[in-house]
Amino acid sequence: MRVLVTGATGFIGSHLAERLGDLGHEVKAMTRHPDRYRGFGTAVGGDIADPGALGRALEGCDAAYYLVHSLDATDFADRDRVGAESFAAAAVAAGVDQIIYLGGLGDDGDDLSPHLRSRREVEHILLDSAPTTALRAAIVVGDGGISWEILRQLVERLPVMLTPRWVQTRTQPIALTDAVACLVGVLGKLDAADRAFDIGGPEVTTYRDMLITVAHLTGRHRLIVPVPVLSPRLSSHWLNLVTDVDMTTARSLVDSLSNEVVVRDHSIESVVGTEQHPYRPLTFSAAAAAALAAREHRLRSAATHAST
Repeated sequence: MRVLVTGATGFIGSHLAERLGDLGHEVKAMTRHPDRYRGFGTAVGGDIADPGALGRALEGCDAAYYLVHSLDATDFADRDRVGAESFAAAAVAAGVDQIIYLGGLGDDGDDLSPHLRSRREVEHILLDSAPTTALRAAIVVGDGGISWEILRQLVERLPVMLTPRWVQTRTQPIALTDAVACLVGVLGKLDAADRAFDIGGPEVTTYRDMLITVAHLTGRHRLIVPVPVLSPRLSSHWLNLVTDVDMTTARSLVDSLSNEVVVRDHSIESVVGTEQHPYRPLTFSAAAAAALAAREHRLRSAATHAST
């Protein structure tokens, strides 16, 4: 199949494009700067704010992955709403058979954060406007992911953590390899048409337990003390101070960390798994170990390249 991957330079998009290529698909990687693209596939210029460019990027594609979000902008909800509407219209006009979108977990009945509400709004726009398969995930654990990097850096930099209440929130993280497997697994599947699926690892955990697991994997002992008086604003300043995440992104993420994000529907297992090869996602501990190993490999490779 000929497949367009938006966000191909990003954390998930870059791995997805490579995996699609491994499976024999023709990959078009949409980027605003095609001359700088060094990832897998053929770079095509495109921007969700430019309907004409979207049409050219989608031309001849059988399917398209929508992995775009504007989390680092204060008006992210408006940008993402307009982007989803433009992309859906362009995909329909181009005759694309399937859009595959990765959004966020969270119950519609909950008081969702602005970030999660925006993710759900984009999902609804795509499902209502074009043939779409939506996947909903919590933290995707892999080297380079923003949420994973926050966990890793907190453990690395703080022997004692006076943490906000959200460290007790339940969540269901998924390994990068499993998220990519689900994204690839629904491609071209008739039973995945016009549906939304929850995806996650095999266990429900908390941010506190994840911090403890990462500390154990890295040979560190960390004392974690929740402090109820840390407001979302103070909490986002805390993340911005201790980690590399920018303030706008930190605020958007912190607002979402109080929402429980767990898998309620396990029907994805019958779509991407078979009796011979059932869907068996990695535990958080295994996913975290893989992310740490990938980071170590990346740093070693960069050091070797710099010395030659």
